[in-house]
Amino acid sequence: MGEKGFEEALKELEEIVNRLERGDLPLEEALGLFEEGVKLSRYCHKKLDEAQRRVEILLKDEEGKMVPQPFEPSEGDEE
Repeated sequence: MGEKGFEEALKELEEIVNRLERGDLPLEEALGLFEEGVKLSRYCHKKLDEAQRRVEILLKDEEGKMVPQPFEPSEGDEE
């Protein structure tokens, strides 16, 4: 898998899931898409882990201890 952005990989994963959910694909094609979906899922999970580690590093104080920070969602995050 080439280096692609998280959003691009997630969009591809969503498209694969949609195609698989229709249930009209031949078995071999469905298996190939499923394998690609698993790869994309692992890639997205890895990117999320990396982002979480970066956030944790940013939240550590000068002694290396995690400092709890309040989470305040922006207006666009509320449903």
